[in-house]
Amino acid sequence: MPPDVSPAAAVHGAAGTLRPLVRLVVPVLLEQVLALAVGFVDKWIAGNLFTGAEPLAAVGLVAYCLAFIPVAFTLPAVAATALVARRVGAGDMQGARRAMAQSFLVASVLTLAVMLLIGLEGGRIVSLLGLPDESSRLAARYLGIVMPALPAMMVIAIGIASLRGAGDMVAGLAAMSVVNVVNAAASFALGAGLGGLPRLGWDGLAWGTLAGYCCGAVCVIALLSRRRRGLRPLLGDWWPNAAWLRRIARVGLPAGVDAAANAACHLTFLSIVNRMGNVDAAAHAVAVTIESLAFLPGSAFQVAAATLAGQFLGARDERRARGSVWLAALACVSLMTAAGAAFFWFAEPLAGWFVGGSTAGSPVAGLAASLVRIVAFAQPPLALLMVLSGGLRGGGATRPPMLVNFLGLVAIRLPLAMFLAWDVVPLPIGLGSVRGLGLGVCGAWLAMATDLTARGVAMLAIFARPGWTRVRV
Repeated sequence: MPPDVSPAAAVHGAAGTLRPLVRLVVPVLLEQVLALAVGFVDKWIAGNLFTGAEPLAAVGLVAYCLAFIPVAFTLPAVAATALVARRVGAGDMQGARRAMAQSFLVASVLTLAVMLLIGLEGGRIVSLLGLPDESSRLAARYLGIVMPALPAMMVIAIGIASLRGAGDMVAGLAAMSVVNVVNAAASFALGAGLGGLPRLGWDGLAWGTLAGYCCGAVCVIALLSRRRRGLRPLLGDWWPNAAWLRRIARVGLPAGVDAAANAACHLTFLSIVNRMGNVDAAAHAVAVTIESLAFLPGSAFQVAAATLAGQFLGARDERRARGSVWLAALACVSLMTAAGAAFFWFAEPLAGWFVGGSTAGSPVAGLAASLVRIVAFAQPPLALLMVLSGGLRGGGATRPPMLVNFLGLVAIRLPLAMFLAWDVVPLPIGLGSVRGLGLGVCGAWLAMATDLTARGVAMLAIFARPGWTRVRV
């Protein structure tokens, strides 16, 4: 497509993409609703069944860790989606099966490496994130119970990524429905001691999460085993193949590095917040959960953009590949702008729900409401960042999102968060310190909103250029 085609013209030229876009978005959106419900249940239990800010602060750290553990599978998962989508678009189901099987092999090696790392350094990693001792102890206990589910997490991540690449979003919804329903039900029942079950309190949340992942993995294996889906690998597909492994590395390595760098930066950001105490950490945990409401359309349209871009490029239809992503971006910006407005006006009741009452008598809820209002203004650029980066990755152009995300987090969010949040900011390599503004967690969230805005604008500029549709995968 000519480089001077506008987004409006691209959408107009993408006739016939609206229906497949909706077909892909709706199941993922429902899946994200279920995933969000699990986080809500965990934080509601922590805020209503336990006393003090420590459980809420700990569950916030746990949520970050569980969100970033799948980073280990980003390399093979992104490669699986892009390569399977290209092969399905070209009508090559044998290639699609081989791409999925080889992605599973890579993911299995990475799973073993992560389990070894966590076994040796897990406690130290939790302590480095800066929570006070009691909150860190709770978080470490939770993660110790959940870690044996890591292979199940891998099966879910690669299996669903492959199904999405083939355009099968309903199968992924079914699998994640099992994960999230079992997780929420078991966590609540074991945490509160319902139905004659033992009241395990904090540990019950972790055992419920473990049960959810294991049941979800069984569901994914069953879905992939069905011949009619065309993704059931043959025995020969599982033998390591150098050519396919090189393709997976070429497509997935930038995305894997991007995800790992993102995880490290986000955990560093969390440690900046945690060092301000349990109240700030708990407010941060509550506000992140509320903000995740806006990620529902963002994640759904991101997945749809990646799948459509890959399949249309596999069919050698660059115009529809670009038009489908523009259409997804425009729809997502509209929805997330509305979400931002809702955050601004309903911040107090949303925050109060997590601590069993209104914001008036709770420093955690009142502070969380302020954070939600800050990030409300960053929702439109966040929508652009999520959807356009998804389109680029689905087309195999995984390097630009990596560079934008790394530079935004390292050059903007982290240094600005320390300067705005802390009273005194230590300089690297013993150069002394400088005075910060001391705005606390509100300063850290102002830095986050600035970073999201800058990255959204940068991703828009990159996507508008024509070169990404011609990346070889």
